[in-house]
Amino acid sequence: MAAITKRGKTWQARMSYKDKDGNFKIKTTGGFKTKREANEFANQFEVDRATGNLITDETPLFKNYFGDWFETYKESSVRERTRLTYVQAHNVLKKYLPMTKLEDLDRRSYQLFIKEYGKEHAKSTVSKMNSLFHASVKDAIYDELIRKDFIENVSLVFDKKRTRKIEYLNEAQLQTLLDYLLKTRNKNFTSKYMIITALMTGMRPGEIQGLRWQDINPLFNTIQVNQSWNETNQDFQDLKNESSHRTIRIDRWLIEMLSEIPKRGNQGLVFVNQYETIPTSSAINKTLRASLKANKIVLEGFHFHSCRHTHVAYLLAHGIDLYAISKRLGHSNITITANVYSYLIDEYKAKTDDQIIKSLSKLRDPAVKNPCKVKNNFARVLRTDRRNVAISRLSNPVLSFLKQLRTVSKNENPTNQRLLGFCFFEDGLKRGCSEKICTQHKSTGNRVDRKNRHTTDFIDYLNHECAKGAPASRRVNTYF
Repeated sequence: MAAITKRGKTWQARMSYKDKDGNFKIKTTGGFKTKREANEFANQFEVDRATGNLITDETPLFKNYFGDWFETYKESSVRERTRLTYVQAHNVLKKYLPMTKLEDLDRRSYQLFIKEYGKEHAKSTVSKMNSLFHASVKDAIYDELIRKDFIENVSLVFDKKRTRKIEYLNEAQLQTLLDYLLKTRNKNFTSKYMIITALMTGMRPGEIQGLRWQDINPLFNTIQVNQSWNETNQDFQDLKNESSHRTIRIDRWLIEMLSEIPKRGNQGLVFVNQYETIPTSSAINKTLRASLKANKIVLEGFHFHSCRHTHVAYLLAHGIDLYAISKRLGHSNITITANVYSYLIDEYKAKTDDQIIKSLSKLRDPAVKNPCKVKNNFARVLRTDRRNVAISRLSNPVLSFLKQLRTVSKNENPTNQRLLGFCFFEDGLKRGCSEKICTQHKSTGNRVDRKNRHTTDFIDYLNHECAKGAPASRRVNTYF
């Protein structure tokens, strides 16, 4: 029988069991917010003991388990840059959870850890660290060191001020920078050639550094991405993932430009400079910043990798399908592309919405051959007391005002309804579509409209609305 006691503001459960050698042991677990939670834990403990599923081995500290897990399962299969990320994650656990055992962690305690860590870190950093910790916890469950996934559905907390939006060049800035790089390029210094290649292909920095002459196919105008470059070891390395192996179509002028570079070194690399080395990311960024400054382009967070973001922005702006972009970038699935570039996708949503509406407008009522010719449609209203009129691309304020006209003039005779309708409509547009204003002008409508002046203005307004091309067409029952 478990003993449930209160310690300070929390509750603890104390249970007994036999270890594998038959010796009695006592297990105490605390930190429960309510007595009910402690009872539920104790009951589950009794069930696991009865069914033989009880985990009785002493679990290690979370920081130690994560370190051992990385060395066992990950270290031999990741690149140097990724290895350093795991080391950073290990140091985070050493700082924030130095003496916390793996078995003592639950969803609440881990959420508090994320809350504390996220106060001083950007969203991308918190998300990355959390994903690494989560991967290790899933393996701990598989190895039966713990039973529950305490990281699942935890809310990420981060410092919004530290979270940067993706920096990229707009189309005008891109054209300006390209023109400058092309005019000032020097075949003995390959940094500008590398920047141009990044802007035109969207390749990763390491992929560009590791590009070989044999990877360029001038016959089909393609680049084959087969390897990356480790600037620390000054040697080739595997690509980030299997999907990074890809073929990229490029412009003919880019191939001709690259052919200007003399073939140097014995590794067949394209961007070897006159010192027979590949420019580092730091050297390329220095050239890039100088080029931006020379063209008065101010983007503080723009760096070599941002050329990849600019490539994506340009493709999205020109309506290229997200799946095609994902394949060109070498992402393993389209979800990664959508997550990384969600900010850019939101920016171009308005443009996409316009394309959607334009496509759907082709499915309009076939009886209306040319709904933009609203002048003829409304001219017939002058001769008919009541008719269904197809109004194309008419804004919501206009439609709302038509409903107000119906209410204001419903007690008028048919002739006055037609005359008052147009008069009220124009006056309402000028004065805010107020029903009160319409009512005030009700007595003057018949006199003012005899010369049809308001009718002409009204029709001109509708034609102007059509020219602007706002919301999709709809059928409105108008009563004039």
